[in-house]
Amino acid sequence: MAPVDSLYTAPMNFLAHLHLASLANSSLLGNLMADFVRGNPYDSWSPEVADGIMLHRRVDVLTDNLPEVKVAREGFRQETRRVAPITLDVVWDHFLSRHWAQLSPEITLRDFLARAQRQIEPALSETPERFQNLNRYLWRERWMENYAQADYLQKVLNGMASRRPRLAALSDSWQDFDRLYNMLETLFWQLYPRLAEQARSGTL
Repeated sequence: MAPVDSLYTAPMNFLAHLHLASLANSSLLGNLMADFVRGNPYDSWSPEVADGIMLHRRVDVLTDNLPEVKVAREGFRQETRRVAPITLDVVWDHFLSRHWAQLSPEITLRDFLARAQRQIEPALSETPERFQNLNRYLWRERWMENYAQADYLQKVLNGMASRRPRLAALSDSWQDFDRLYNMLETLFWQLYPRLAEQARSGTL
């Protein structure tokens, strides 16, 4: 799962990291903030937050190497394959948001996000400025709820492409998402419940 280079590089896989952190009883702050922290997090953060950052990093490495993710990347056209990892970050959150009621029936997505926001916001003043900037938009504009709308992903990908010339292929990758939609949804159902179970069992 790709790191966030700047506030507007993406809304990406924030929802999956928050959900897995919740299942693992890990710090939501650490898991959401991890892409904004470099080096050894135990040097600067409390053990709880640092543990969350490390969980996020382990999830990134694990996800990038899943066979389902490799299959998904190979489905992209040659001209968009370079940006497939970034596109897939958004895609997995799309399916998680869309199918939230099946995956987490004990709490609505809106209530889950409200609870996450209440836990994270009191600590924002001590976090990196870019992460604070992200949070000014993340909750107010309901990014993670909007992930459920396929058209919203097109807007996200176009926005990232327009702001980062080296990622211009992201705009075209919408066509891959649309063309591969059924396959990607099937792959999501193969990989995400397994990740969720690992989070519950503490084996991530």
